[in-house]
Amino acid sequence: MSEGDRRTDRAPHHGEELNTGEVTEARVAASVIVLRDGAQGPEVLLVQRNPAQRFMGGAWVFPGGAVHDEDGGPAEAGRRELEEEAGLALPDAEAFVPFSRWITPEEAKIRFDTYFFVTEAPPGAEPRCDGQECVDLRWMRPVDALDAYRGGELSLVFPTIKHLEQLAKFESVEHALETARGRDVQPVMPRIVVEEDAAQIILPGEPGYAD
Repeated sequence: MSEGDRRTDRAPHHGEELNTGEVTEARVAASVIVLRDGAQGPEVLLVQRNPAQRFMGGAWVFPGGAVHDEDGGPAEAGRRELEEEAGLALPDAEAFVPFSRWITPEEAKIRFDTYFFVTEAPPGAEPRCDGQECVDLRWMRPVDALDAYRGGELSLVFPTIKHLEQLAKFESVEHALETARGRDVQPVMPRIVVEEDAAQIILPGEPGYAD
């Protein structure tokens, strides 16, 4: 990630709050990256969270949410959330391929340990918003979503941006699935570094991460 790609703000976005006390335990969550092949390359399903929500309100994200006790695990939680938020009902989560695992920085007050899965949309799938937690949705090529973000049309959070950058490299849904199947998924936990009232997100391996 280049210097220009880092997010630097004077205040966190979308209800993100910096934590000045003890580290908050990260709640296990799941997010599902649903892809379909389009005429100009793979398209990803993004849903817009209700702007009235305090946390991540108005942000465009992949369908997902916290894992409940009755879910039995992140994959099943992702399947449930996909149906609740986007109206896509899958019979099981066997088609979900682990893609990544991101843990919210310890410097944040609200934290999640999120398992990201990638899957292909069922033939003829017609997703629909629940109208409460999510109020809009779009199929977009990852590169178009990133362009819309840079142009101020879409509001994205840091993990979504970084995943879209990866997804933009795939030539087809099968390419994405094949790559995911060969991955050794390891947790990624960025850091938030605050200097002179400006917050900067740094990924592992970047300068300043271990300071």
